[in-house]
Amino acid sequence: MIALVRFALACSCAFASLCVFPARGEQQSFGQVERGRYLAAAGDCEACHTAPGGKPFAGGRAIPTPFGTIYSANITPDRKNGIGDWTDDQFYRALHQGISADGSYLYPAFPYPWYTKVTREDADALKAFLSSLDPVSNSPPPNQLAWPLNERVVMKGWNELFFREGTYKPDSQKSPEWNRGAYLVEGLGHCGACHTPNNVLGASEKQSALQGGKLENWYAPNLTADVRSGLGNWSVDEIVAFLKTGRNSRTVAYGPMSEVITFSTSKLNDEDLKAIATYLKDVPSGAGEHNEGQTRPDPKAATAGKALYVDNCSGCHQVEGQGVPAMFPRLQGDSAVQDRDPTTIVRLILNGAHAATTDASPTQVSMPAFKWKLSDQQIADLATYIRNAWGNSAPPVSASKVGDVRKSIASEAAQGTGETK
Repeated sequence: MIALVRFALACSCAFASLCVFPARGEQQSFGQVERGRYLAAAGDCEACHTAPGGKPFAGGRAIPTPFGTIYSANITPDRKNGIGDWTDDQFYRALHQGISADGSYLYPAFPYPWYTKVTREDADALKAFLSSLDPVSNSPPPNQLAWPLNERVVMKGWNELFFREGTYKPDSQKSPEWNRGAYLVEGLGHCGACHTPNNVLGASEKQSALQGGKLENWYAPNLTADVRSGLGNWSVDEIVAFLKTGRNSRTVAYGPMSEVITFSTSKLNDEDLKAIATYLKDVPSGAGEHNEGQTRPDPKAATAGKALYVDNCSGCHQVEGQGVPAMFPRLQGDSAVQDRDPTTIVRLILNGAHAATTDASPTQVSMPAFKWKLSDQQIADLATYIRNAWGNSAPPVSASKVGDVRKSIASEAAQGTGETK
């Protein structure tokens, strides 16, 4: 009888163990998926891999480049059009080496030059999250690249010239917080993909890392410690607030950065945002001030620009350019206003924009467009005044520059890649 009881207990324990272990496995899998979800936000994957009006992560978004248009891939687990048949090793190779599952070379519009720094553990978590999505049978349009760039094999030579594979290695001389920020900025966050100038072959100029770069007819501002055009005068808390809400006491996020904040940085926890800010505050500015030796604005243009500012801008941005905190950006001392490249300020005057909306700051703030009202010369005078009033200092803006930006905006509208107004 005792033996029978012991046998029953043994069977009961064995049955219990069969039930418990799968539950633990599912719990671990859930944790990995949720970690991957967070990492996908850090990498801003949804924004790039979602076409306007399309389903999330199903690809097909047009990415304009100087060499033609590239369409983002479907990264849902669809077996035919997505990554449903990809193994973890193949996914890691794509991030780490820029090579697709079929062995073809990827274009750096997919930012593998930054994703190569991602750890294997994080890559596996990201893959687990993407595999948990509903598969979407969407086939993105073919890329529109001229020969020979339409042949992916040419990327082998590009990689040999400009790509250096390697997981991020912490700097032992820096704090854990700094290293976490560096890992996010230099890796999944791929901030340098926009905020670093590119050479004629589309490769980032590493000697000018984070000093600002041209992107889709916008200018991504300087993120270094430059006190005039960078983050030199920003505090860590101001950077955190901007990344979390799209606003702070200095400015409001417009343009591509608005999308980054909505889909990416606003989803990160405060510890990671502070780590990013800590790292950025430690990035040295470039050698020499970019405004040294600049041409001073024509006094007549400055007078005309001031009158235009008072009539069209002072109601929101205030007479002395001090703005309204968290509503209308401060133009006085603003780093983006004083960028060496005036593309963004000209574009905002011409086309207007919608500010980022986040859970923390859901109120929509918009900048009206003035392209219907002001001529190229008037906008040039207005931008020149703003860039040199109230202690600001930046090169003057020409009417021809405004005309070029105006044409670019019209081209975007015709192609359906610009902002919807």
